[in-house]
Amino acid sequence: MPLSSFHPACRAWFEHNLGTPTAAQAEAWPAIRDGRHTLVAAPTGSGKTLAAFYAAIDILVQEAQQAPLPAQTRILYVSPLKALSNDIERNLQAPLAGIEDELFLQGCHPAGIRVAVRSGDTPQAERQKMLKNPPHILVTTPESLYLLLTSIHGRNMLRGVTSVIIDEIHAMPVSYTHLTLPTIYSV
Repeated sequence: MPLSSFHPACRAWFEHNLGTPTAAQAEAWPAIRDGRHTLVAAPTGSGKTLAAFYAAIDILVQEAQQAPLPAQTRILYVSPLKALSNDIERNLQAPLAGIEDELFLQGCHPAGIRVAVRSGDTPQAERQKMLKNPPHILVTTPESLYLLLTSIHGRNMLRGVTSVIIDEIHAMPVSYTHLTLPTIYSV
């Protein structure tokens, strides 16, 4: 799937900062955009995680051009490591800020995509804030996901999830195959 199918702001940020898509990205995007469960297996540094995120972020950006995004979690990222979760959250800030800048330059509506991390280290006040105003992208661990799925408020927060990205699927301590989940992108 070429970058030409992405929103112009998403396409511009990607081209200015990363150039052309890697093979993993170009091959994964059509399946992700079609809503198919997708396993992306490629060497480290090939852009697997960004492949899953970028297609899902583009969908949010396009939706935000029609109406403000509702305050609901739409993308759920699950990582077996708390440290990786924090890195992912930080690494998402650059493309999200860059896309916002491109939207402004192109005279488009801001997307206002919010990201948060929910792990065992997340302070209680921050957890409560997420329940009241859910981030569009939630980065979490299997243990925290379990806690969210076993509480009424947590399940309500996840009710709007349309994309699940499972990173390092081989390292997951728990099998989620018995759950009915939205489209899953494993990287």
